[in-house]
Amino acid sequence: MAQTAELPIWDLSHLYDNPDDARLETDLNAAETRAKAFAEAYAGQLGGLESGAFAAAISEYEGILEILHKAMSYGQLLFSVSTGDPEVGRFYQTLQERVTAISSETLFFTLEINRLDDGVLDTLLTDPGAARYRPWLREVRQFRDHQLSDDMEKLLLEKSVTGRSAWVRLFEETFADMRFDVNGVGDGLTQSQVMNLLSDKDGAKRKAASEAFGKVLGENVRLLALITNTLAKDKEIEDRWRRYERPVSERNLSNQVEDDVVDALVTSVQGQFENLSHRYYKLKAKWFGQEHLDYWDRNAPLPDDDAAKFEWREAKDLVLNAYGAFAPNMADTAQRFFDESWIDARPREGKDSGAFSHPVVPSAHPYILLNFHGKARDVMTLAHELGHGVHQVLAADQGGLMADTPLTTAETASVFGEMLTFRKMVDTESDPARRRILLAGKVEDMLNTVVRQVSFHEFERRVHDERKAGELSVDRLGEIWLDVQGESLGPAIRFDDAYKNYWAYIPHFVHTPFYVYAYAFGDCLVNSLYDVFAQGHEGFQQKYLDMLAAGGTKRHKELLAPFGLDASDPDFWKRGLSVISGFIDELEAVS
Repeated sequence: MAQTAELPIWDLSHLYDNPDDARLETDLNAAETRAKAFAEAYAGQLGGLESGAFAAAISEYEGILEILHKAMSYGQLLFSVSTGDPEVGRFYQTLQERVTAISSETLFFTLEINRLDDGVLDTLLTDPGAARYRPWLREVRQFRDHQLSDDMEKLLLEKSVTGRSAWVRLFEETFADMRFDVNGVGDGLTQSQVMNLLSDKDGAKRKAASEAFGKVLGENVRLLALITNTLAKDKEIEDRWRRYERPVSERNLSNQVEDDVVDALVTSVQGQFENLSHRYYKLKAKWFGQEHLDYWDRNAPLPDDDAAKFEWREAKDLVLNAYGAFAPNMADTAQRFFDESWIDARPREGKDSGAFSHPVVPSAHPYILLNFHGKARDVMTLAHELGHGVHQVLAADQGGLMADTPLTTAETASVFGEMLTFRKMVDTESDPARRRILLAGKVEDMLNTVVRQVSFHEFERRVHDERKAGELSVDRLGEIWLDVQGESLGPAIRFDDAYKNYWAYIPHFVHTPFYVYAYAFGDCLVNSLYDVFAQGHEGFQQKYLDMLAAGGTKRHKELLAPFGLDASDPDFWKRGLSVISGFIDELEAVS
């Protein structure tokens, strides 16, 4: 198993040395001064600006946001590895409040942009410097029909620190403080350690871990239900004022994807539940000599899996070699994350149990967080987050307003990085038994990314729809959860009473409502994209890197067009899902 001492922790001094770093105060003061001057110069004046002055205004707005996002990124990253430290929590909350107050000075800018007539905006965009920001302006103006008055927008922004953000912090700190006593393993385990046990080779440990996890969730479920109900109601109120048709509509708009495209994705995946997850878990139960698998065995290693562990150096080399075989400069970019301490992989108390790649700001660089336990899935997580990181580095030249990509296409590079790494592992494996184990692991990862995330999406949809009529009880939340899990995973998976509370630990429900379908979107997109690559599409590598470098300047149709793909075509989703189905066919053939 990977030795804890060799696992890296990140170096945040690239941003600031500590919460008391004088550079942080200097930056915040500079942002505040510039924000006030910006408001004095431009508030109420946009319609009368010359095109060159409009370009200068956008550039200054971008510069102010760059400072604020850098400061907030530092606070978020520090908190993510110290969620149990009250002083860090206090610092993060204070920082949020100050950044929000400064941001309120510049809030008018996008609101006024959305009030400009199309003809006036076209005139302002005659300047090349302003025209460069067309993609960002397109994104801003797509929300114009949902914009409130300036005073209401300012009120919502300022109250967010005591509203939504405060509930999110309560959720994070609640989980950071949770400890789990696992029979036969030990007491006081963290969430990361317990979740790691759910894929342990020892079935007794998996069962004990699931029971311990369910027990603690049950002890906290009233609080977690209150958080969920409050945030769902908060969203319903704001959606109603902004006149969004459905709870998912705002997310689709920010993802720059049409409602019917998302509906087609969800419907396509749901229509394949029986062919994909139901079929696979029936096969896995057979491998275990059973008709049904308990839910704690869903991600269990196969009976003949030797559960080989990966050292950190092995995982690093495997991913870098896979990236390098595809495109050497992609591996060179990924190498920087290791060389320059941009990764935090060491599990420890108080650290976020998940994984992410935070883009920070273009003038800095991304940071990756994960918890490495030496399993094959941890290698895939490293490949996934490095994909995000490479994407973020390549897109940085687009600048602070246009480097970020919508969630739907943001998952492209991460899932593609996983696929490259998986192919590297499986194509060099000569042992048929080991190849079957790798293939089964990949299928399970794909089911977790596609089927499971679509079931999460359905859970959110039902919860938000029902919340309009009143608060949902703990029992009702559990009923909806068991319903969607049964539909998606199929009759081969068996649940017990404790599993009804497992909805409560999914962070995306709290942090970013309706984020989850983006994983399924990205996986199916990459399956189709990789199929194009495997068929020898001319110039694929450069087209792929160009797609990543485009950041948020292009919508999914523009990004996929060079590869002859179209996400609005129903066959697009069938093509992606057929890759998973084909892997299951292969597993059935050798079973």
